[in-house]
Amino acid sequence: MNELETIASTAPRNMPNVGNVQTREAAREVAEEFEAMFISQMLAPMFESLETDGLTGGGEAERAFRPMLVEQYANEMAAQGGIGLADQVYTEILRMQGLTD
Repeated sequence: MNELETIASTAPRNMPNVGNVQTREAAREVAEEFEAMFISQMLAPMFESLETDGLTGGGEAERAFRPMLVEQYANEMAAQGGIGLADQVYTEILRMQGLTD
C-alpha cells in the first residue's frame, strides 16, 4: 500500500449525527446517510479487487478517486431505496428521540 492509498483508507467518512435530530425529516436524512455509509463499506472490497484496463485505466489517480466513486454509488443506491436499512434505522431513531407516531 502506497502513501496515497494509506491516506484514502484512513480518511474519516462523514458519520451521520443522530444527537441533534429534532424532526422526522432530519431523522429520515440521518437514516439515509447511515444506509449510504453502510452500502459504501460493503461495496468497497468489491471495487478494490477489480482489475483495471492497462491502457487507459489504473494508476495512482484511479486508486485515489475510486473510493469517491464508490461513495457516490452508495449515495445514489440509498437515495433510490437502498437495501431497506434506512427504514429500520429511521424507526429506531424516532423511538430513541421520542418522536414516535
